[in-house]
Amino acid sequence: MTLTRRRFLTIVSAACLVAPEARAFRWQGSALGAPAQIVLDHPRAVAITEAARAEIDRLEDIFSLYRPESELSQLNASGTLQTPSFEFLDCLAVARHVHAVTEGRFDPSVQPLWRVLAMSYRQGHAPSRAELEDARGRIGFDRVRFDAGRVSLDYGQQLSLNGIAQGYIADRVARLMRAEGVVDVLIDTGEIVALGSANTGTGWPVTIAGEANARHLSGRALATSAPLGTTMDAGGLVGHIIDPRGGGMVAPTIRQVSVSAKSAAMADGLSTGLCLAAGRQEAEQLLRKVKDARLESLYV
Repeated sequence: MTLTRRRFLTIVSAACLVAPEARAFRWQGSALGAPAQIVLDHPRAVAITEAARAEIDRLEDIFSLYRPESELSQLNASGTLQTPSFEFLDCLAVARHVHAVTEGRFDPSVQPLWRVLAMSYRQGHAPSRAELEDARGRIGFDRVRFDAGRVSLDYGQQLSLNGIAQGYIADRVARLMRAEGVVDVLIDTGEIVALGSANTGTGWPVTIAGEANARHLSGRALATSAPLGTTMDAGGLVGHIIDPRGGGMVAPTIRQVSVSAKSAAMADGLSTGLCLAAGRQEAEQLLRKVKDARLESLYV
């Protein structure tokens, strides 16, 4: 499941962008196993983009679930990570804030439940009640402890940062771009960061999947989540975004959410968590807790 529908929604949005001028440089690659791209207009575009590619690769060594030596994989394997990187701690801090804002809907410790569901349905059957209860008992991001010296999980816990790390990587690449003096750039690592106006005067035109009209994005990030875009079961009721409170066995009310914010990590985590709200009213109520975040669209 390296290319989820959740990622595809963002790729569709990025594909609608109009390059600022014919000389604009476009890099296409991958980030955390999904297609990624960077569009910019700068005399040193190739060199700067190569530095950004190297940064993405470095951050994958921190956040990837599929690289056995990544910091996240080491933590999940042993339950403890000594001397974590700044980026790992920083991302965990953002995740904790989003966890609080969404009242537990966004919870990186859902990974054991995700694994049980994915493995069972891959074998053609639903997980047993005992398997579900065991996995649910391991969920609880408030039980994850971290400081500058160590990250520690409770017994049997594992984390997935896929619902926030794509955005965090986009933020770090944007930081690199600013340091290099880049004014106009579109960064898509599964979530979008748009800097500058793309020579349009109004920002980068971005079209959210399912909508006809583009919106213009400048100095902001945009993330889209669709909980049932990729499903695990044959009936299409168990999606890849799992409600940590109910165990993931009930189909969500919301079909797709798009959130914009100053930070891509924040937009990423919020769009993931708000997928599990009861509806628009509850999603808007939760989002009011975050300054400068906006609900761009929501479909039920």
